[in-house]
Amino acid sequence: MARSDLQDKVALITGGSRSIGAAIAVELAGRGAKVVVNFVSNATAAKDVVRVIESNGGTAISVQADVSEQSDVVTLIDETVKRFERIDILVNNAAMQRRQPFPNVDPIYFHEMFGTNVLGPIMVTQASLPHFPASGGRIINLSSRVSFSGGSGDTVYAATKAAVRRLTRSFAKELGPRNITVNCVAPGMIETEGSADLPPGYRERTLSETPLGRIGQSDDIAAIVGFLASGESRWLTGRTLLADGGKSDYW
Repeated sequence: MARSDLQDKVALITGGSRSIGAAIAVELAGRGAKVVVNFVSNATAAKDVVRVIESNGGTAISVQADVSEQSDVVTLIDETVKRFERIDILVNNAAMQRRQPFPNVDPIYFHEMFGTNVLGPIMVTQASLPHFPASGGRIINLSSRVSFSGGSGDTVYAATKAAVRRLTRSFAKELGPRNITVNCVAPGMIETEGSADLPPGYRERTLSETPLGRIGQSDDIAAIVGFLASGESRWLTGRTLLADGGKSDYW
């Protein structure tokens, strides 16, 4: 049965053109939200997501912006408000994930990763806040399981995603008085375009260690974000939901 718990809400999803971001855009639109699909360079993929949403009776637009660039962030928010007048739901999903062995980490790589994965959510959240209604809203950040466990070649990426979890707590305290809840989802291994770039044996080992016996799908994460965007999550803020099929052996 179709849900309409987000009817006429306005949802902005950064990095919404592919994989988890695209699934989130479709999920929120399916619940009745008007959706802004942000993308960096793949306009075709973003338009495909918009087309899927519209074919199902929803409303969506796509907006190009690099969330690590302040001028792009201003454009993203301006285009969103120009079309929909406000923002009720912000999903900070845009992220750069590029594996780099620790000995090869250099300042350029470091600043690229932190610029997109940490400064990006900060700037987009800052720019969005004046356009949230007085009644409040929802902010959902995307972290990663590696923010708990780390991993070979993921040193800087894991650090950025740990920062996102910390930002979630800080934002929640800051924005609670405005009735804006801020939560975080930390996915485990998800079947995406990047899954093919995993180290040999990683997929098989993850599968064997996951109690639910399968690799996660983008729709699994989108459903959790849908809950966090809804009124059902009204008493939940500052929390990170580790969504990894039960593999949580990071201690």
